[in-house]
Amino acid sequence: MLKIRKISILVWNLSTNDGIIRATLLGEALKRLGYEIEIIGFIFGQKLYKATPDGWKIITVKGTNYPGFLKSSWELLKKIDGDLIYAIKPQPASYGIALLKKLFKRVPVILDIDDWELSWHGGDEWKYRPSLKQFARDILKPEGALRRPEHPLYLKWMENLINQADAITVHTQFLYERFGGIFVPNGKDIELFNPDKYDSQKSKVHYNLSGYRTLMFPGAPRPYKGVEDVLIALDKLNQPDLKLVIVGGSPYDDYDDKLIEKWGNRIIKLTNYPANVMPEIVAAADIIVVPQRDNSAARAQFPLKITDGMAMAKPVLATKVGDIPKILGGTGYLVEPSSPEQIAEKIEWIFQNLEEAQEKGKQARERCVKYYSIDTMSAILAEIIQGLEPKRSKIY
Repeated sequence: MLKIRKISILVWNLSTNDGIIRATLLGEALKRLGYEIEIIGFIFGQKLYKATPDGWKIITVKGTNYPGFLKSSWELLKKIDGDLIYAIKPQPASYGIALLKKLFKRVPVILDIDDWELSWHGGDEWKYRPSLKQFARDILKPEGALRRPEHPLYLKWMENLINQADAITVHTQFLYERFGGIFVPNGKDIELFNPDKYDSQKSKVHYNLSGYRTLMFPGAPRPYKGVEDVLIALDKLNQPDLKLVIVGGSPYDDYDDKLIEKWGNRIIKLTNYPANVMPEIVAAADIIVVPQRDNSAARAQFPLKITDGMAMAKPVLATKVGDIPKILGGTGYLVEPSSPEQIAEKIEWIFQNLEEAQEKGKQARERCVKYYSIDTMSAILAEIIQGLEPKRSKIY
């Protein structure tokens, strides 16, 4: 059997967090197994995503649209020298490159699917049926749609090639049912995210949150993530010391700025921080909120915010969407999606019964240690790599 010593984790765009966070979690789990790890990929933006972990071997190539993308791809292809490629997302700029390397060098490929990429474009309903004139525009004009490597037509082609991977990993039931594969959760570094190491009140002071009761959303707001439902709930409660703390903001658009424009009196926004600082920030939260709305994009995701809160023994208030109820396993508080009224009621209940809620947070920490740690990821990945044609594993 092939002796694997080095693994190249291929990320389609290292300019954003769209894949880099999942790549980092998988990389950390693989490092604990003794493998040499490199993260490699294109930069389609101006620079490397600022939350990329320090001290990791990261190889980049400037990403461009077609036809320049073909030259960039060849340049990236030559830089991949792992004994195994772990491609993040069925994107042409990650999985497509990985399949080319497999074709030329017979390097085994694992594909990780952490989102349903086509869900952003209408899912199964999306069709590309242009007129001849529109097709010519899309392919010939400098800004033509088909010049973008991430165009949904190419994503559809990549989905048709998923069975060419030597193994597939997923992290939600939705993705498993759609693509098969083996369940590898979004694990948490439970030693880094250890509430015993942090003082909640000191964190509140440090991040200018003292005097507030804080609902924390440690992520990038997008409409389907339901942040507006929390803000409407806060309007209903109308208690000035209740604040929604957004950590990081959206790297995709100005959506969080629009939220602040409308609900500036309810929001405190913190900037992006490296992963090793996040536990100190989460320590300042009274409640972690994960208010996903019910659509295919949300059902496909494993919200990292949940395990942030669970690992730090915080009460987690979330919606009954996708895998969220299974992840929490009775250790959090659940409401129906798109229900500000229920969110408001549950917020009020948690603060009126804070001691009980904090006890439930401790139970969430225990569940996170057992099922959602980096070590859990490592154990599953060890079996995958040893077999390379793994049997499907039981989920949860």
